[in-house]
Parts: sequence; structure tokens; C-alpha cells
Amino acid sequence: MTQTSRHTNISFDGLGIAPRILDMLDRMKFTVPTPIQYKAIPIAIEDKDIIGVAQTGTGKTLAFAIPIIQRLSRGKGCALILVPTRELAIQVNEMFQSIASSFGIKTAVIIGGASINLQIKALRKKPRVLVATPGRLIDHMRRRTVRLTDINVLVLDEADRMLDMGFLPDIERIIRSVSRDRQTMLFSATIPGEIVKMAVKHMKFPINVEVAPSGTTAERIIQEVFIINKSSKRQLLMKLLDRYHGPILIFSRTKTGAKNITRGLQRMNLRAAEIHSNRSPTQRKEAMNGFKTGKYKILVATDIASRGIDVTGIELVINYDLPDDTENYVHRIGRTGRAGHEGRAISFATPDQGRDVKSIEKLIKTALLIVEHPDFPKEKFIEGSKCRQNLKMRQGRRGRRSRPPSGHRRRKHHRSK
Repeated sequence: MTQTSRHTNISFDGLGIAPRILDMLDRMKFTVPTPIQYKAIPIAIEDKDIIGVAQTGTGKTLAFAIPIIQRLSRGKGCALILVPTRELAIQVNEMFQSIASSFGIKTAVIIGGASINLQIKALRKKPRVLVATPGRLIDHMRRRTVRLTDINVLVLDEADRMLDMGFLPDIERIIRSVSRDRQTMLFSATIPGEIVKMAVKHMKFPINVEVAPSGTTAERIIQEVFIINKSSKRQLLMKLLDRYHGPILIFSRTKTGAKNITRGLQRMNLRAAEIHSNRSPTQRKEAMNGFKTGKYKILVATDIASRGIDVTGIELVINYDLPDDTENYVHRIGRTGRAGHEGRAISFATPDQGRDVKSIEKLIKTALLIVEHPDFPKEKFIEGSKCRQNLKMRQGRRGRRSRPPSGHRRRKHHRSK
């Protein structure tokens, strides 16, 4: 039976969670589990291996944090959570600290770009929960400043992203250093072949927990595509920003592009910040915190941040550039439409990117809506790169015009001949 977080008769009661943790969840205003939490927590509490497939923003962190803290609170051992990015590591650690501190369970964050000496000091305090990025953890293993023999719970969070970033050799080495007598939980938005091979090799009869088909996007996200010449992107962006007043996340394909977009927005007196790998940890943290608190209305990011931005209420995601990896489209737009909120995702595609759009449609099993802006000339995908255009017919000039909230108009539907 499929459960959803919208059903008010579902609660954390009856999932096997200890009363003390249930009380803490009540105090933290967590009253209704998300689908992945509802399905994964009872299995994880029984110390079974799990492969969890769910969209980003569905509460995966709490799905493994609760069972881990419950297990560590009643016995010995430690937990290791591997994540792809610094931002995600910090957010995962914050979630653990909000619960683990009441049980006297210490945590530590092991990430690149931060002081390794401070991390060594934190490791000497013998934390029982390590949240780490693979590269920096390997550094500590080489220095012999961390021991993984006491790890009896291993979590691979955003596993597909870690593989995309080339961390497979590091992950393999880390897994070999962890006790074989462990519980392993793997969470991912998509399940490519490499993930399946990893599960077969390193997991013990894992139970699949899937709350959405691999590659699907949130139901409450309106997805639209503008076919636009590269030279017109900046002008179209400014037109769209005039029509949206909530938090906006813009994705650029490159670090230089993100920097240039941000500088252009700032010159227009728009509150914008950037986040990518060329920014220092302090700068990235300041940008993220500023975006969360409303200091910045707009955050411009590269794909390194597509999984590390945990902000409820993002009104609009703009793909200024389509992602190089089609699967990153899912992770990008998953930043909006979270926690039951509605969201909108707008992508800019140049006329020669029809095949890229078609690849996205194939992945998400949905036809993207092609839209136009009245101030820009009509464009179409060049021959050989057409995508399906599942569009609503636009009414004639004499009749009423139905406009979407963003103020652009929908293009007439033409069947491909």
C-alpha cells in the first residue's frame, strides 16, 4: 500500500521508534512521516540493509538518522554517512545533532576545504557519527587520524551523485576498511547500473524501498522550457525575475557562468549570491545562510550544489543552462516543490538542444511544456533535434488569452510531420 505524507492518519507511531525519540520528534514539529520515512524507518530499525529510491527533498536524512541514533543509544559502535558535497554534509550533521546531542552522541564533519587540524581534534573526541565526503575521509585514512573498524552502520547518501563525481574508487576503499558485520543503507534519486553492482557486491540481501520511480520528478512542480538563442538568455532572465518575488535558484553549467550571472544581477541591484567549487567554504556557507534567511533573493549555483541546497519554499528554479548530465535535471528541479509546496522549474534551451530536452523527457517520462515570451522572437529546435511538444492550444487573438502566472504565453501545438 502506498502511503503519502498528506494522509493525516499517518504518524511516526507504530514504526518501531523509541518513545524518547518520538517525544523529540514532537518537540521538533515532526508529526507526519514522509513516504520514504514511513517505509524505510521500520526496516532500518531492524538493522536490515536498504536501497532507498526517492526524489530529492523527501526527507531521506531523517529516514536513516532516526534508526542510527536509536541503535547507537542502546549499544556500542559508530556510524559513517558518506555524502557527495560539503553543503550536504553540513546539513546532514545538523539533523543528527538536533537529535543525537540529547543522547550524548557526538558527531563530526569531515569535509574538504575545512581545517584538517580542527577535524583531527574533533576525531580525538571519539565521535560516534561521522559525516564525510569521500575525498577528505581518504586523506584522514592516509594520515591514520581516523579508524573505521568500529563502524557498524554505513550510509551512502546521494550515491548516484557520488559516482557521477568520480568517487567510486574512494568509496570502494572506504567500504573495505569498514567492518563486514555492518548495516548498509544506500539512498539515491536514481539507480544506474553502477549502483546495482555496488549493492550486489557490498550489501546483504538489501530491501528495496522505492517511493517514486527512478528518475521521476515531484508532482507539484510545473516544468516549462523556453527555446531561446544564447545571446538572448540574459534579457529573458531579467524579464522572468520581474514576475517572481519568492526565493529563486538559478543553475549555470560552469563556474564562470555562475560568476557572470551573479555579477550581472548585482549590477541590477538584485540581491544575489553564488555557490560553486571556486568559492571558499566560508563564502559558500555565507551564501547558503543568506539565501535561507532572505538576505539573498537569488542563489546562482553549479551542479555541485544541486543536492546540497535544503531550503523549503524555493518558488522557482531556472536552468539557465541545461545540465551536462541528464540526471542532474531531476536533482536541480527537486530544489523546488518540497515539503508539500508547489514549485516551478523553467529551463532555457538553445535551438540546437532538442536532443538534450528529449533525453530529459525520456528520463522523467513526461513531455516538457514549450512556452514563449511575447517580447522574444519564436524559436524552434533545429531539424534532427525536435522534442515532443505536448502543448495547450493558444486561443485566437479575438478570444481570451490564457496566460501562465509567469506572464509568458504557450505556443500552439503542431504535430511533427
